[in-house]
Amino acid sequence: MTEQSSPVQSSPVVRPDFTAAGLRKVVVYREEVLTENGGRPERPAQRATVAAVIRNPWLGTGPTQDLSAATVAVAPQLARLLTDKLIDALGGVERIEAFGKAAIVGTGGEIEHGGALIHTPYFGNLMREFLGGESIICFADARAEAGETLVVPMWHKSQAATRSHYQTVTARISDGPRADEIVIIAAASTGPRPHARIGDRKTDPTVRAEDLERVLA
Repeated sequence: MTEQSSPVQSSPVVRPDFTAAGLRKVVVYREEVLTENGGRPERPAQRATVAAVIRNPWLGTGPTQDLSAATVAVAPQLARLLTDKLIDALGGVERIEAFGKAAIVGTGGEIEHGGALIHTPYFGNLMREFLGGESIICFADARAEAGETLVVPMWHKSQAATRSHYQTVTARISDGPRADEIVIIAAASTGPRPHARIGDRKTDPTVRAEDLERVLA
């Protein structure tokens, strides 16, 4: 993983200002599988995650606290920051074929605090737009101590039923989230799993339990 602290370029859509968000660090991770089961994939794909570690804006509030104001203020800026860095890491938005998102809430926060930053239009709609997608974005969320890993799922950004692009990437921030922080993650891939060959929903046969009675008995 590489930590990056360079300022984010301004955008005509969103002008990032992370003073309110309490951004502590950004971590970019990229991998490429060169061989799998002794063979080179027909389409070697790069996978990447970009994680932002921010102060939890709702720390110390109760379970009835309205989360909307901070969501509107912070989530769009995170969507811009994370997708810009994903695009840079993977060589352009046109190369990205699959995406996913995640949140890890520190132990002092509420699981809903992570959801407020990734499950609303202020993040999801913008992430999809910036990455040129159409599909609903698959996700993972958790509450954890610093350094715990989270497996982030991904699928095709415009054709969610494309089974070859069902894949995951593991994210880990060595010192985050601290108890008073949230880690927000955007993930993407430039292609399918290595050696994808289990068919697709468009070509699947009709399978019903009654047709498989002898197999299931």
